[in-house]
Amino acid sequence: MDNLFILLLLPVVSAIILAFMKSTSAKWAAFVLALLQLGLTIPFICNFVPDASVQFSQSWSWISNLGINFHVGLDGISLPMLILTNGLIPLIILASFGHQKTGNFYALISFMQAGLVLVFISLDAFSFYIGWEAALIPIYFICALWGEGDRIRINMKFFVYTFFGSLLMLIAIIYLYQQSGTKDLSWTTLTQLSLTEGSQRWIFWAFFAAFAIKIPLFPFHSWQPDTYTHAPAAGTMLLSGIMLKMGLFGLLRWLLPLVPDAVASYGMVAMIMSLIGVVYGSIIAFKMNDAKRLIAYSSIAHVGLISAGIFSFSQEGLQGAILQMINHGISVVGLFFIIDVIQQRLGTRDLKELGGLATKMPILAICFLIILMGAIGLPLTNGFIGEFLLLKGIFSTAEHGVWYAVIGGTTLIFGAVYMLRFFQKAMLGTAQKDVLNIQDVRGYEALLLIIISALVIIIGIFPNCLLHLSEASVSQLLQQIK
Repeated sequence: MDNLFILLLLPVVSAIILAFMKSTSAKWAAFVLALLQLGLTIPFICNFVPDASVQFSQSWSWISNLGINFHVGLDGISLPMLILTNGLIPLIILASFGHQKTGNFYALISFMQAGLVLVFISLDAFSFYIGWEAALIPIYFICALWGEGDRIRINMKFFVYTFFGSLLMLIAIIYLYQQSGTKDLSWTTLTQLSLTEGSQRWIFWAFFAAFAIKIPLFPFHSWQPDTYTHAPAAGTMLLSGIMLKMGLFGLLRWLLPLVPDAVASYGMVAMIMSLIGVVYGSIIAFKMNDAKRLIAYSSIAHVGLISAGIFSFSQEGLQGAILQMINHGISVVGLFFIIDVIQQRLGTRDLKELGGLATKMPILAICFLIILMGAIGLPLTNGFIGEFLLLKGIFSTAEHGVWYAVIGGTTLIFGAVYMLRFFQKAMLGTAQKDVLNIQDVRGYEALLLIIISALVIIIGIFPNCLLHLSEASVSQLLQQIK
């Protein structure tokens, strides 16, 4: 079965079914339906030919008078993102089993999955924008209804930030629609438009603002730490593991090929913004005692490096970015789940109140260490080859490449410091709370951590299983923009 519309339809149908289910049965139904979605993704992986062509392409005319269609397909850039989305959603649902969630909660996750999938497989600007907005609505309600603390105010800030960026992108899309003589919004048509230098410049900043807010890049990041901190565990995993990849994917799929001249002019500005985020996020993470905020700021540093790799305009940089998007998603979901486990056991995630957990929770400590090593890029873990390719790509930048690579490389040093500090404060030393009767992870908790730990090692040893998917598509993209 190679019908991409089924991958869009199933999460929507799942959301409708789950909305009417009780909490106990809803979580199992959501997990089974998410596994079915993952199973339906496998034929696309097996039948995909790793060349530069768009495969499994399908189009559905929606408003024919205006030339508005839903056009979807897969290439070497979008397939890894589809694998990431449909691979992580079952794990995120599994991670929520320890919380009493209603069917509406899982229905929102399924609806968000449909929006995410549409973003990654869209081949026209209209369906891309629909998916972009469709993914925002459910995560807003997930965070607002099941979050903690001052969640309403914080989520309003998150919504306003992202909606403002979306509005700028919509204005640019409408302008491009007017410029296409055939009134066509397909990716092929829009990337072949002959735009003036002035038009390319403002379109660049309109798209870039939307993507930079979603990623987020410095200085558009201020919504992120609070939102991650006050969101429920599953919401934080959705935001950090998958949703921020929408912005990075947007840079590759839309920004670079749409306005290549403006990209050449302003790419170094974007590179510098990305590298500032690397240093800024790392330095702030040093001082964090709230474990969720620590990982939130570390995420700013990691995605800053990925963005810098994209703006290196090199084969290694772009392929490293795609690989590292997957690696970051896997590692950050594991880290946020570990924080959730600790908070459920002890009622706190403050590093000042933790310590000595390794003696009572050895399975958690081992998995924590493996995932942490992947996050800081230890050789033979998933993070190593991705960061190596990113730094190699940044190094190859024509002007000041060495200095850019040095600044980008600080994420390896800084990351090791704050991540190992996190592990030391939580797992080692003298217990700050009564942990005599604390239970180690078991059942679904152990299963989830073992799966993530295995992925960290397997991708670290066999990175070519993912790299070969994107090589030809990245080469073709570089030919378009150079």
